[in-house]
Amino acid sequence: MNTTKYIFVTGGVSSSLGKGIIAASLAKLLQARGFVVTIQKLDPYINVDPGTLNPYEHGECFVTDDGAETDLDLGHYERFLNRPTSQANNVTTGRIYQSVIDKERRGEFLGKTVQVVPHITNEIKERIQHLGQDGTYDIIITEIGGTVGDIESLPYIEAVRQLKWELGAHNSLFIHLTLVPYLAAAGELKTKPTQHSVKTLMESGIQADILVCRTEHELSEDLRVKLALFCNVQKEAVIQSIDAATIYDVPNLMLEEGLDRIALKKLRLEAKQEPNLTQWNEFLSRHKNSKAHVKIGLIGKYVELQDSYKSIIESFIHAGAANEVQVEVVSIHSEHLVPENVAQELSGLDGILVAPGFGERGIEGKIAAVQFARTHGLPFLGICLGMQMAVIEYARHELGLTNANSTEMDAHTPDPVIDLMEEQKNITEKGGTMRLGAWACDLMSNSIVGTIYGQTPIMERHRHRYEFNNDYREALESAGLRVTGVNPETSLVEIVELPDHPWFVGVQYHPEYKSTVAQPHPLFVGFVGAAHKHSMKQ
Repeated sequence: MNTTKYIFVTGGVSSSLGKGIIAASLAKLLQARGFVVTIQKLDPYINVDPGTLNPYEHGECFVTDDGAETDLDLGHYERFLNRPTSQANNVTTGRIYQSVIDKERRGEFLGKTVQVVPHITNEIKERIQHLGQDGTYDIIITEIGGTVGDIESLPYIEAVRQLKWELGAHNSLFIHLTLVPYLAAAGELKTKPTQHSVKTLMESGIQADILVCRTEHELSEDLRVKLALFCNVQKEAVIQSIDAATIYDVPNLMLEEGLDRIALKKLRLEAKQEPNLTQWNEFLSRHKNSKAHVKIGLIGKYVELQDSYKSIIESFIHAGAANEVQVEVVSIHSEHLVPENVAQELSGLDGILVAPGFGERGIEGKIAAVQFARTHGLPFLGICLGMQMAVIEYARHELGLTNANSTEMDAHTPDPVIDLMEEQKNITEKGGTMRLGAWACDLMSNSIVGTIYGQTPIMERHRHRYEFNNDYREALESAGLRVTGVNPETSLVEIVELPDHPWFVGVQYHPEYKSTVAQPHPLFVGFVGAAHKHSMKQ
């Protein structure tokens, strides 16, 4: 008999309240009590996945080991739990409808009118329970995207309403995250939006078991009693989620509020142990009590929205704690960089990271930033497109190929040092067709990356169409650009370095996707360490 329990997290009043952080924090606490936990995200948008979305629309697209392009919340899940997610951890309305329509075309519903209820809701229920089929997990937390009352979310709300009844008593619970706004003019917190949100949820047939209230100020005892009374929950189940200095404080705040204890009580589960957050709190202590400070420039084309580079920002936090330094990330728009102002714009930095991206906008600014880092001995890390820009910059200024480029930017460049992968040339569909997921890479032992990783081969996650053109490898290496990582199956170049530079590494993959609190990514740890060393020379 499958004994997996399910927790559903919904949101009301406003978007961006932090359902993903609350879900990840609860999962961390349950994991710390000895349970095997995972989290999945249900996204109401009709895109099959966020792979074709502009980062300004939806933040970064997170990639899993099995090649799924997913919501950025899955990054939070992995960073908190130190467990990989997969295709099954992210479900979109587009994927749901695509599956149901495919079944209809195959004749699985012959004679039936295909409808939202029961066909779409049955598909949602099937996807929710997929992770729990083999009994691997004690508890599965499901975050439902959007805000209660949205038209797009209604099929998901109906599906989990049905599922609660099907699972039986004490096998599931609902956590509703709402906003308790503070009105400065009145000088008080207002509960009415939360009451209306809970009422909207109840109109869909769901009674919240636990109420998590985002707030800027402490909830008084009177307010908790009022919320409990009018929202039909127990007073102990009114949980305060006050604004925190860092998202990594939230598990401790939720522990103080008893969120995990109340959830286990309602699920009729006995805690296997007292919550062990020793490693987590050691990380927090190092993060908050840094011994030094470094400034690293993040050169990108989507810097106006911090979520565009969420995993990179978090990786710097992990690596900073590992080095006991505070990393100040300075966002610099690559479109605003030109050779004439690059020295001024990048002055005072201890390191430069040239970020991933697509398309030609801002490319010359990235190349100018790479050249500055290379010629001024500034620690440099190039990720995906950033690595490709390093290759182009070196080909132009050291190999003398002044028109060298990527065919992504210039289809007619005479020197395509970066070119479309052979297997990509006949692909016309954009969604889910890039080189995705975990691929192997053999490292040279006497290299920066060989020392950093301390093992070979490594497995890293990819998301790109264009590659280093091996036709130019011999010439580039002869000119001093060293290839130190290669895919063993395809011989495609994964990593380039400059041996006569203090720290210069470009990687075709995305190391930021694998950095967690428990295991900061070694490449970021090494880069931050190099930046710290550089800062000591100032």
